[in-house]
Amino acid sequence: FFDQFSSPSLLGVPLILISLAFPALLLPSPGSRWITGRLSTLQSWLINLITKQLMIPLDSKGHKWALILTSLMMFLLLSNLLGLLPYTFTPTTQLSMNLALAFPLWLATLLVGLRNQPSVSLGHLLPEGTPTLLIPVLILIETVSLLIRPLALGVRLTANLTAGHLLIQLISTATVALSSVMPAMSLLTLAILFLLTILEVAVAMIQAYVFVLLLSLYLQENI
Repeated sequence: FFDQFSSPSLLGVPLILISLAFPALLLPSPGSRWITGRLSTLQSWLINLITKQLMIPLDSKGHKWALILTSLMMFLLLSNLLGLLPYTFTPTTQLSMNLALAFPLWLATLLVGLRNQPSVSLGHLLPEGTPTLLIPVLILIETVSLLIRPLALGVRLTANLTAGHLLIQLISTATVALSSVMPAMSLLTLAILFLLTILEVAVAMIQAYVFVLLLSLYLQENI
């Protein structure tokens, strides 16, 4: 069951780079005209909607991050959705890749806060009015909770997508196995599989949005 999460290779060459570059092929290529068809209109509307939603919690200083956050959102969204197609590989089920996305961006938001407003950023480690005896404990707890943020971002995305793919494979295997023995039960599991696939499409979109939204909230704390 877990073979689907191993990185594919051809003649010893890993194909994960191709799977990472494939979502970019679905984005509109620049041309002499803004709108070239219905598909480009739909994509432009979706990108505009995502950008508005991500920039709502940010003030004007954070709007310079719009390009990188929107690009990350589109990459995660397309990667998650393409991974639901048969005989495809989902790169966002790899914890190493998700951590490679989460850690540098989280570190960038932290460094922005330490550079622009160091006292406010360090002040998050100690709430106002804390009793003197609890100061060392609270500083330790807040530091651990701060350092664990990129790990939580990566693990959340990996766990949700991995669990969904495993459920789909388990139910589809049961559907095929029951088709020759209990056809009525096979139809029931097929209906469950259809509903689960719709749910996984929603989960793929929600997890991509949550990943980038949390990064934008971390950014807002530091600007």
